[in-house]
Amino acid sequence: MPMPLIAEKYGSFFNLARQHQVIFYYVGYFSQNIVAAMAEAVKLQLEVSGVAGPTRRKLFSSFVEMAQNIIHYSAVSLTPPKQDDGELRHGSVCIRRECDGSFLLLCANPVEQAVADDLRGKLEALREMTLDEIKLAYRQTLREETPLGSKGAGIGLLTVARDAREPLEFDFDVTDSAGQTPVFYLKAAI
Repeated sequence: MPMPLIAEKYGSFFNLARQHQVIFYYVGYFSQNIVAAMAEAVKLQLEVSGVAGPTRRKLFSSFVEMAQNIIHYSAVSLTPPKQDDGELRHGSVCIRRECDGSFLLLCANPVEQAVADDLRGKLEALREMTLDEIKLAYRQTLREETPLGSKGAGIGLLTVARDAREPLEFDFDVTDSAGQTPVFYLKAAI
């Protein structure tokens, strides 16, 4: 019996990515080194594609913030959960170009229920804020100390919201995860 052609087995994924104008997609374990390498690839691809400087900056900073959030908060880890240096956490990130030349930045990763509850509250509040309110909150957060339990300065979601051209969209899916840990999805239109 002949073996199926590789194109028959995997071609649909490749063609779907091409149809959706995916310019970057990664699924797997994230570390600081992997994020740095991905960021360089994204930066170069955007420069070579002739994307305007302000759009490149927004895409790049939002991409890095989303990847950092995966490193810090994904519930699936190769390193111990309490380890906060050299973490290896699972997730995915995608950049796609829209027909009008704008971009969508998407990420997904499983999170503990307490993290999901916290994210939901923060993101719902962000969706209600104007751009000026987001910028003010960003500046205030920069001046404050790092929140207790936070692995960053608390500005990641504010950075992404500030750079997005419309309110952030998010979702949590329990059915997408074998252990019923919610999978967090975040979409930013840049």
